[in-house]
Amino acid sequence: MSNWVDEREWLEYQWDYLMTFLGGRERVTELAYATGAFVRKRKIASPSDLLRLLLLWSAGGHSLCETAALAAEGDLADVSDVALLKRFARSRQWVMGLLTQVLIDRKQHDAVAGRLRLIDATVVAAMGPRRRNDHRIHLSYDAAAGRIDHIEMTSMKQGEDLSRFAFEPGDVVIADRGYGRRGGISKVAASGARFIVRICWQNLPLQWRDGTAFDILAALRGLEEAAPGEFEVYLRDDPERRPYRLVAIRKSEPAAQESRRKLLISSRKDQRNLDQRSLEVAGYVFVLTNLDPTVTARQILDLYALRWQVEIRFKSLKSVISLDHLPVRNFDLAQTYLAARLLVGLLIEELVFRYESFPPWGYPLIDADSPLAVDQDPA
Repeated sequence: MSNWVDEREWLEYQWDYLMTFLGGRERVTELAYATGAFVRKRKIASPSDLLRLLLLWSAGGHSLCETAALAAEGDLADVSDVALLKRFARSRQWVMGLLTQVLIDRKQHDAVAGRLRLIDATVVAAMGPRRRNDHRIHLSYDAAAGRIDHIEMTSMKQGEDLSRFAFEPGDVVIADRGYGRRGGISKVAASGARFIVRICWQNLPLQWRDGTAFDILAALRGLEEAAPGEFEVYLRDDPERRPYRLVAIRKSEPAAQESRRKLLISSRKDQRNLDQRSLEVAGYVFVLTNLDPTVTARQILDLYALRWQVEIRFKSLKSVISLDHLPVRNFDLAQTYLAARLLVGLLIEELVFRYESFPPWGYPLIDADSPLAVDQDPA
């Protein structure tokens, strides 16, 4: 954090302004008591002080011992590192609730219809050699607004899935191959939203209109050079019989060779046999969409190319708030740590967004009657 902000100034002199982005001190306090993160004062006087210490520890990159020392130096609290650990571990639901509230506030002030939503997930490595301790962050990025509109944290056991997101009519959802599953695609379509999702050739059985199996390899082989093509397809066993469009294009030979090279390296690393058809399919890009036929195949591929922006957003988060590793093993403590860092990322977005827009004072005014989000995961 010290690479991009003076944390002492941020926590001491900008704190009251930053609290307005969380709905004000009263909302933060109410949510702390409602979630059990703050029960009685003891050596920490208020939920606001506890939140300062939490952000000092997580976003500031300090150890628990350093955080305790800084708390005493700044007259925030005279508390041990062990006491801080216990308080922080109980704060997971509270910090996630604050994350949720920021996202709810954004939704209330933004025009929801017509959002271009880029969806992806990233892995944050935990301490120790066992990958099962790692965490996955699921994120939706509103490309037009330049802001995150959904965050969810899970263990590695919970994979990428469009079903975990909520959609509105008019949304246009763009996602990579990990999201090309029947359940998630059907949910987006049923919500009235539109999507462009890259799919794997083996995992999503498709059909022609008459119910016969769609041979994706045969279709791809028939594509012209350097020109996109499309096919009307249906999901197998879909009771709604919704029509979709499979839009595809051949890669250039250098791009195809690079994809095959990566595929071979991956198969050797995982010690698995590689289906030769996968090497052939690596020479194409193909996406499934329910966008209206008035949107051309070329325009659909151009839209899909915007997906890289969410990857840039993840890289930015990992760079700006060091969201690339966890210094703790305990699951609840690790989730609190991640949520606190993500909360800082949202606050930075809000500071930039408010600075570049009206009102000219650059921060929200607090409405005492604003709703409180309790018992919700960020969504």
